[in-house]
Amino acid sequence: MENKLNHFDQKGNAVMVDVSGKIPTSRTAIAKGKIRVCQEVMDAVKQGTVKKGDVLGVARVAGIMAVKQTSHLIPMCHPLMIQKCSVDFELDEERLEITAICTAKTEGQTGVEMEALTGVNVALLTIYDMCKAIDKSMEMTGIHLVEKSGGKSGLYRNPKE
Repeated sequence: MENKLNHFDQKGNAVMVDVSGKIPTSRTAIAKGKIRVCQEVMDAVKQGTVKKGDVLGVARVAGIMAVKQTSHLIPMCHPLMIQKCSVDFELDEERLEITAICTAKTEGQTGVEMEALTGVNVALLTIYDMCKAIDKSMEMTGIHLVEKSGGKSGLYRNPKE
């Protein structure tokens, strides 16, 4: 595995990586993360009684919107034509955790890992924002890349999954 950092020029200046010579390929990335909540938040999310509205519905839209805006948020990310994006949630009532899973797909010269990770982060932040009136001690944790495919490096699966 090559460890060369390619976001810097020979003088150490930050640069956007030149992908112009790369062959476009189908690329997919999946990321996930969790937010730990109290019982009251879990119940309100599950029952749809949060005063700000449908928490998971709004968080899903926020995550998708974030995926499309990643290049505006992360300085060296290339703007990508996102061809598919989904944000899904799993509720673990026993552990009081909500897991967000974001999948992003494109056909291009660079990957969509940052987009999937951004989607997860914003979805979780939206859950926090919508539920903070109930509990401000919620904790986001375990945000990571699950899998990516496409490009020169091919398939990557997180060994911790």
